[in-house]
Amino acid sequence: MTKRNYMNPYLAGMLLGLVLLAAMYFSGRGLGASGGLKYAVVAAVDAVAPEHAKQSVYYSSYFESGEKPLKNWLFFEVLGLIAGGLISGALSGRLKFTIEKSPKISNKTRLLFAFLGGVFFVYGAQLARGCTSGAALSGMAVLSVAGFVTMMSIFGSAFLFAWFFRKLWI
Repeated sequence: MTKRNYMNPYLAGMLLGLVLLAAMYFSGRGLGASGGLKYAVVAAVDAVAPEHAKQSVYYSSYFESGEKPLKNWLFFEVLGLIAGGLISGALSGRLKFTIEKSPKISNKTRLLFAFLGGVFFVYGAQLARGCTSGAALSGMAVLSVAGFVTMMSIFGSAFLFAWFFRKLWI
C-alpha cells in the first residue's frame, strides 16, 4: 500500500470539533482520554488486590455506583482512539513500528524520554483534573476561561520544553 499525504489540518480540526460536539450531545460530556486510562488502572487494581481497592479512599469511590470501572464510557472512548488510530494508520499506509528521532541519539534514549514525557503528562493531567482533550478542548468548547488558560499553558510549556530538549531532535 502506498503512503498517503496527511489530512489537511483545517479539515482535521473541523472533524475533531464535530466529534467533540457529538460526544457532548450523546454523552452529555466532552472528550477526555486520561479518565479512561484511570478507569483501566482502577479495574486492574481491583483485579489484583480487590480488598485494597474496596478499602482505599481513592479507589473505593469508583465502586460507589455499583458499576464496573471498565463499563465507563471514557474507557470505551480510549478503546475507540486505539482502534481509530490503527484503522487510520492502515488506510494511510503508515501502520508500522518505527522510532522517530534524531540521528544523534539512540533508540534507547528516545524511548526513555518518550516514557518520561508520558509519565509527566499523565501526572500533570491528574493534577489538573483533566488531560489536553478534557481540560483544553472540551473546556474551550463551552467557553470556559480555564479551558483557554489550559490551552495557552500547554502550547507555552511545549515551546519552552522544546527549546530545552531540541537536541533530542536536531
